[in-house]
Amino acid sequence: MLLRRDWLTALVFLAPALILLFTFTHYPAVQTVIDSFWSTPRGRRAAAFVGTANYTRLIEDPIFLRAMTNNAIYAAITIPCSIALALVMALFVEGRIRGRALVRMSFFTPTVLPLIAVANIWLFFFLPGFGLFEQIRGLFGLSPRNWVGTPATALYAISAVTVWSQAGFFMIFYLAALNTIPPSLREAAAIEGCGRWTFFRRVIWPLIMPTTLFVSVNATINAFRTVDHIFVMTQGGPNNASMLLLYYIYDQGFRFWDTAYAATLTVVMVGILALVGIGQFFLLDRRVHYR
Repeated sequence: MLLRRDWLTALVFLAPALILLFTFTHYPAVQTVIDSFWSTPRGRRAAAFVGTANYTRLIEDPIFLRAMTNNAIYAAITIPCSIALALVMALFVEGRIRGRALVRMSFFTPTVLPLIAVANIWLFFFLPGFGLFEQIRGLFGLSPRNWVGTPATALYAISAVTVWSQAGFFMIFYLAALNTIPPSLREAAAIEGCGRWTFFRRVIWPLIMPTTLFVSVNATINAFRTVDHIFVMTQGGPNNASMLLLYYIYDQGFRFWDTAYAATLTVVMVGILALVGIGQFFLLDRRVHYR
């Protein structure tokens, strides 16, 4: 009787969270998978079951293939660069330097700024002829360049904005990990004449691998959910040069109101994220747990 009462008490406390989780997470996810096998309702025309037609269309869609290629390049740039920059910043502000609190705040500031504000700031930096980068290029006599309006540079410009905006957030986790390293290890390494690079490679890096795994998973998710910067700066252009998968989903779902095709794209994106996330755990598991 007492055990049953404990179960009922636990269920009462968990019920609000479970209801919210089911209503806004599990039910929409299942409904999205179902919608991907139906057509989009138009006016009085109800949705019809089309089977795998949406997935066949997806494979034959050149814009989807371009968005996937762009997303792969974008992820290959932003994930390692964000992690590396965050680690460098954490190592820098972890030491005893003047104005350490101010430096930490300046590194973390881009994280607390609204993404729309970040995009507008960098849009001004990239402004042809008048932006910050163009003013610097002008000092060397270089001709003006439209960074976000040129297909060859638009995606890289978006990648730079992402690295700048999220590196400070990852720095906080690395700072927390560095503070857990016992000072006795540094003292022992100094006695043995261990250099800074050797100490980092042999001691610090293995000890912060769990944090690196956590940060890499978050960086991967961020690489596939970028939409704010694209919406403000390029809207997927020019000529789909900066089209990423999530923005393409937004474009199909809310601009062209093709909700069935948007649901199909969403299922593919979630599947990719699941495979990449599982792969990261399996690849880094031995390094994290020293197996």
